[in-house]
Amino acid sequence: MKYAAIIFDMDGTIVDTENIWIEATKQLIQHHGIEYTDTTHEKIRSQIQGMAMHNACHLIKHTFSIPVPLNDLIQHKIAIARKLYEQKLCYINGFESFIALLTTQKACPIAIATNADNYTIHATNKALNLKQYFGDHMYGIECVGNKAKPDPAIYLFAAHQLGIDPAQCIAIEDSAHGIQAAKDAGMYCIGINSAKDEKQLIKADRIIQDYHDLSLNDL
Repeated sequence: MKYAAIIFDMDGTIVDTENIWIEATKQLIQHHGIEYTDTTHEKIRSQIQGMAMHNACHLIKHTFSIPVPLNDLIQHKIAIARKLYEQKLCYINGFESFIALLTTQKACPIAIATNADNYTIHATNKALNLKQYFGDHMYGIECVGNKAKPDPAIYLFAAHQLGIDPAQCIAIEDSAHGIQAAKDAGMYCIGINSAKDEKQLIKADRIIQDYHDLSLNDL
């Protein structure tokens, strides 16, 4: 490999959560008496993809003029998402075979760097046993004082925990916010088109459709 470590985003990159967060957003908006149409979906989806919870709910609150405190919106959306996580969580297509190749060949150190909070990381690990691959190298927004992507803090933190220069790391991301964070951290970034929206990935160094497009020789 040309690079010394791979750092993965989590939602939409390792685990297939796109539909979970779309559904959570839909239920949140509908709860406040707002019709959730295709137009509504397109208006909000691309803007909040990859956003931290606080920022996403702030955008929802102001876009739809929802007259409740921001923290109430955040807590409501978290509650909806947690129920959905218990019912619908699964890996992104091709991830298991790719990570198995990485780990069995001991190709390089790996980590997770995500905007998710500790509860979400724990719930995801409980459902899918991420620890079997990543050990304790699963880092979320609370590790960096809740500095959310596109701030590069979580990527810099993960690289430091691995003991690898960020310039020697590959980041794998599915959103514009995440790609910006990885690039600002000085990493080579691969954008995975799990959301079928390549516009989100235009700043990535390379775009793949799924993990079947990657081989260790490429990296």
